[in-house]
Amino acid sequence: DILKIGPEDNSEVIGNAQGLGLLLAGNTTTGVMYSDFGFTAGKFNGSSISIFSRNTIIEPGREVAVVGGRGKFRMAKGFALLTTYFLNATAVIIEFNVTVIHY
Repeated sequence: DILKIGPEDNSEVIGNAQGLGLLLAGNTTTGVMYSDFGFTAGKFNGSSISIFSRNTIIEPGREVAVVGGRGKFRMAKGFALLTTYFLNATAVIIEFNVTVIHY
């Protein structure tokens, strides 16, 4: 998936996101997500941030854990606040507001 500065169609592309999500057995409102955000532009080009956390997908705003990274985000830790911007049967746009401590 493409990673942009904002949700608009003409927003600058700064990288890509890859990952997976799993729904917990018998529960379709809580899942576990792993996502890696790889930057391909700007001062973080070649670096990435990794998220692995429980994700309560029906909440409009939720918090997930930043568990690592590479490049300029080596040994990263922190959190991301997620807000669902758009959702339908074929597409989803989620805003990630990330706070990261790294070395």
